[in-house]
Amino acid sequence: MKKVRQTPIAAAVSLTLLGVAFAAQAQQAGQAAAKPEASQLDQVVITGIRASLETAANIKKNATAVVDAVSAEDVGKLPDADVGQALGRIPGISVGRAFGQGAAVSIRGTDPQMTYTTLNGQTVASTGWYDQNDIDRSFNYSLLPAELIGGMEVYKSSQANLTEGGIGGTVIVKTRKPLDLKANTAFGSVRYGDGTISDPEKEFSGLYSWRNEARSFGVLVAAGQSKGDYIRRGVEADSRWNSDVAPTAFVQERKRTAFNVALQARPVEGLELGLNLLKMELDANSSNASDYLMHDQNCDKRNTAVTSAAFNPNGMCLHSTTTAAKPLAHKFFQVWARGASMDSDSVVADAHYTLGNAKFDLVIGSTKASGGTSATTNYQTAAFDGAAGPFTRPNWQGTIDATGKQIQINPSTNQSWGIGALPAQMSPETWATSAGPNKDKEKFGQFDATVDLDWGVITTFKTGVRLADHTFEKRSFRPIWNATIAPVNTSTLFDGSVNVGGWTVPRADIGAMLSNTNKNISGWVEDRSGYGELNEKNRSVYGMFEFDTQGLRGNFGLRYISTRATSTAYKFDGVSPPDQYAGNQNWAKTTVSTKSSYNDVLPSVNLAFDLRKDLVLRATASQAITRPNFANMFGVTVSGYNDDRRGNETWTIGNIGLKPMKSSQADIGLEYYYGRGNMLSATYFVKDISNFVVANVTPNQKVGLVDPLTGVDNWTVQSFQNSGGGKIRGLELQASHAFGNGFGALGNYTFTEGNAPASSYLDQLGVFTQSSKHNVNLVGYYENESYFGRLAYNWRSKYMIREGAFWYGNRMHDAYGTLDASLGWNITKNLKLSFEAINLTKEDDVQYGAAAASNTGIKDPLRAGFPAWSFKGETTFKLGLSAKF
Repeated sequence: MKKVRQTPIAAAVSLTLLGVAFAAQAQQAGQAAAKPEASQLDQVVITGIRASLETAANIKKNATAVVDAVSAEDVGKLPDADVGQALGRIPGISVGRAFGQGAAVSIRGTDPQMTYTTLNGQTVASTGWYDQNDIDRSFNYSLLPAELIGGMEVYKSSQANLTEGGIGGTVIVKTRKPLDLKANTAFGSVRYGDGTISDPEKEFSGLYSWRNEARSFGVLVAAGQSKGDYIRRGVEADSRWNSDVAPTAFVQERKRTAFNVALQARPVEGLELGLNLLKMELDANSSNASDYLMHDQNCDKRNTAVTSAAFNPNGMCLHSTTTAAKPLAHKFFQVWARGASMDSDSVVADAHYTLGNAKFDLVIGSTKASGGTSATTNYQTAAFDGAAGPFTRPNWQGTIDATGKQIQINPSTNQSWGIGALPAQMSPETWATSAGPNKDKEKFGQFDATVDLDWGVITTFKTGVRLADHTFEKRSFRPIWNATIAPVNTSTLFDGSVNVGGWTVPRADIGAMLSNTNKNISGWVEDRSGYGELNEKNRSVYGMFEFDTQGLRGNFGLRYISTRATSTAYKFDGVSPPDQYAGNQNWAKTTVSTKSSYNDVLPSVNLAFDLRKDLVLRATASQAITRPNFANMFGVTVSGYNDDRRGNETWTIGNIGLKPMKSSQADIGLEYYYGRGNMLSATYFVKDISNFVVANVTPNQKVGLVDPLTGVDNWTVQSFQNSGGGKIRGLELQASHAFGNGFGALGNYTFTEGNAPASSYLDQLGVFTQSSKHNVNLVGYYENESYFGRLAYNWRSKYMIREGAFWYGNRMHDAYGTLDASLGWNITKNLKLSFEAINLTKEDDVQYGAAAASNTGIKDPLRAGFPAWSFKGETTFKLGLSAKF
């Protein structure tokens, strides 16, 4: 007989049809008793630290996949006030803290873009507020207030019924439902925070949940808001203007608002309907003030291995001493002000129907986000070549030492200066003003069927289909300036003072700077080189069997995925004349689209051997994908055009034909559970990742566009292709123990060893982005009926940060550890007082150049260990009062 060789698609379809046949047979026989879903993890209302840990341990033990969880200690109370930091307590997870918040989550040493975040199992749209960051697929956790979250589950191994996208893992953020809470549950909290650097912050949150006596209908409303000014103080060294070192203060006026409404109904037996609306907003106007010290003329120690003809022909300056007898020739001060925000709105309707031994689930919804900058502006002043003005800050005297991992700036005289050192009037820099809004949206629908079976060890068959239409759009606008730009009194642009490098400078009035800039603008014109739209039509279908026999449970299945991608951009025709923006020369007003498609089949198997009632041996094997970054798929992106720097003109050509990165991965682990919520576990994991995206960089190319600053058509051209692969392997160790007298402790350690293709990165370093080799969490706690307290330490070894914008680029973040403490008093059954202290050790944020000295593709300060950036560590204190009824 001739053997028939099935394609992967045919195999997936066959599995689905086979399962449907089994399901029909089981229904007709009527022998299978209805069983709860093996993977369905019911929400449990819990209170207290130990109860939270017990719930998380039960979720991990009962899951068939490799799952870790964070459960709320009570309504409105996650273990940490920061959602990202709460996830960072889980073994294998590290959190990238950006601007004082846990914003990016990395799982098992993978890039944050390889983490797929869902809201109740579905996509949540996300953009960024900062126009200097790459556009990727990662979710910005700083949008999420912890008070609205019921819990989070992290799937580290894949299974067929999980939406594809997360090589690192899938994070499921869960909001609360009204029928899971008691009728008329109410919660409210106020919190006041202050930091050793930042200004005070005020937070408010509340929740009300109602249901009828029959538990057939319920409504939940929750909201939260926080408002305060975040300040980051440190040193940024570009070393491109006379070895400039810039003591800098970043100030962000933050206002975060979130609103959630959930409706839930069970009108008839077996039918449940739901509607969830979540609205999140972050206003994030900011300023970045830099007081430049151009100390090259007094340099007495250099790294001659790092040179560049235009900027550091004699090598990088590592040390200087400046006295009154040898004053610096140049003084320069500038403020960047940005009107920035981001928001995310999700509307999801779901229906669940149980008929006999079958259950059907339907979810439809949409999620959309907008963000970026409404306006970026720059105000600056200088006194060059020994001029007496117009900038009259005190002459710099002291030493600058860049021989370690942090630049040490040691003034020998008082360097503070006020508004009197600035010119009487100032106006915005015309070259620096722009707007960069982004939009992200997805419409989705998903249908799942679950049928209980009585077919030997096979207990359940699941199948489903998901359709999604995802669009991301980026745009750029340039101002049309008034014929005459009117300067204003400098005193109206600043308000108070802010500390930079140990001395104070005038603090920017962000609103006044943006307002004055807008008054000088008559309109905006689109920068056609900055427009790009990506549309993905994603389709998937899966079939998955669950099995349960004596001592063994798990699942196996296949997921078929298909994507059609379209990239749309303005056409670069080489002949179109410039309009009101000179940079539109050679860019047509018509758009052009390119298309691509791909499909794949992703198998998975998850096994849990219950060796004893308290001992689980777990093994998994699967394949997973992460789609390429948006930034690598757009048409043409131009950066460095007509700005204040020579040599950074970059012409980036995206590739819509990029294939997803794909991982073949496996886990094996042993878990021991004892007592209530106590556990010990060890897990070994490995990932073999292919289809990395590699950047091809070619300098000194003509593209048909002359840069006004340089006067020549000379660009560094960057393009992308799939090439090469990488591997990650590691070990997770976890322990949690309650001593029975109110005290308890938990800890985990993760070792991750990975190698990525060095050609994927401009720094030519074969390490994954934001991957630390070592991650440690240690927590000790105490609680009784009246008091509770927790001390938590988190430490991670060094890791790479990669941002595509020229100013930041690729650099190594030094090892980082924080010690946090929280205390609480249950004043009454309903009233609770809490106190938190975050980063008690005031750990500094230290970043330095990691590329080789010979790597001329990276700018000078990001090579050979130069201490490019460092920011002062801050301790934040928060006092809160909450009530629950």
